[in-house]
Amino acid sequence: MTLRKWFFLFWSCMALGALVCIVVGAAMLLTDQEFGFLGFKATGFNVYMMAISGLMIGAFSQMGFFAYLTLNYIALSVFRKKYLWTTLQGYTTVFAVFGMGYVLYEGRTNYWFFWLLPLLLLVASLLFSWLKVKQTNANAFVPTMFLLFVVTFIESWPALQGETNIAAIVFMLIPLFACNAYQNMMMHRLLKKNEADSAAPKAVKSANS
Repeated sequence: MTLRKWFFLFWSCMALGALVCIVVGAAMLLTDQEFGFLGFKATGFNVYMMAISGLMIGAFSQMGFFAYLTLNYIALSVFRKKYLWTTLQGYTTVFAVFGMGYVLYEGRTNYWFFWLLPLLLLVASLLFSWLKVKQTNANAFVPTMFLLFVVTFIESWPALQGETNIAAIVFMLIPLFACNAYQNMMMHRLLKKNEADSAAPKAVKSANS
């Protein structure tokens, strides 16, 4: 991963966060006029603030993504056997599904929301994990599930705690998931391109020798 590629990933992730926040926020404004920073009459201001919030969420997602990569590197050196770390991630993901439902239940959200949100997040994580496997290999399934569900769950913790607000949870969770999924799906493409770029000079040198 070169600095230029990381810079591209960083800013494109922030831009995606801003775009998703504007789309989600605009949908909420149309369905609930009280949603936003100054109400429906201040739509322009709300869109601006949503974009700023999206940029921050994108940067926050980047921090979580690289924290996971660091954790993955350390865990592989500690466990030494890759299947042990993979198994731990799988069990943690299953536990996190029930953990999110419990946190939402304790927050006294609507009777349907505390189990619907974890299931929707689980289905979306399964979908992107399947796509990741299609584009890479079967070993990517569990780590992708862990990243998309557990890491997104941890990153959205501020919205889940305190006085639980469904609008705030949705407004933060959807952009976070989108940014995490984007980074995960882009990483192998950037690394593969980097390998191809480094292999080209070697092939030319070999042909000329």
